[in-house]
Amino acid sequence: WPVVREVNRFLIIPLFNLLSKWNLNMGIVILLMTIIIKLLVMPAQIKSYMSSAKQRALKPYVDEVAAKYPKPEDAMKKQQETMAVYSKYGVSPMGGCLPMLIQMPVWTAFFFFVPNAIELRQQSFLWATDLTGFDDLIRWNNNIPLIGDHLSIFCLLFCVTNIINTIYSMQQQQMAPGQEESMKAMRWMSYLMPVLFFFMFNNYSSGLCYYYFISGLVGIITMIWLRRSTDE
Repeated sequence: WPVVREVNRFLIIPLFNLLSKWNLNMGIVILLMTIIIKLLVMPAQIKSYMSSAKQRALKPYVDEVAAKYPKPEDAMKKQQETMAVYSKYGVSPMGGCLPMLIQMPVWTAFFFFVPNAIELRQQSFLWATDLTGFDDLIRWNNNIPLIGDHLSIFCLLFCVTNIINTIYSMQQQQMAPGQEESMKAMRWMSYLMPVLFFFMFNNYSSGLCYYYFISGLVGIITMIWLRRSTDE
């Protein structure tokens, strides 16, 4: 929480105040904030992608180590030699977690900032009439459990981009020997999270879901660019 507070104090609020002075629509302000923040974490994301690309390139060497130690009692030796291979070529198996660790405080800071920002109240953008309230373009009379009486379009778009982001992330991950079962469970959880996010965020502010949607969309574009520009 102290980290989230400091992110709000020294990044989110000053950046929002700076862009607000340009008399732009608040939806455009959130869009520009998202792009600027993504550019700030871009070096870490590039480093993470390169680490994953190196792991994929080293897979034949890692498979040789796994074939060398097929017995369960040799798991420690297999792990040590695998890490030695990674170390030799400057690869960190945990390198893919760095961008997520950096962005989590920003995600959380926005979670508290957007619904409480006075400047966003009664501000419309596209189909959302109030960025601090939910966008209820699609409504029905009956209250459905876990969803309510409306469908938030920005929330739905956020969940779709989350699923696409997960697919791209899973494709670039390289499993270390012995991690197959744990990776399967993690994959299922990764695909399940966007579904849970829909039920969680359908009644949250449209501005917050819009930020998460744009953040995910920029992440997809960045991932496509990295894949096309990297000769693995």
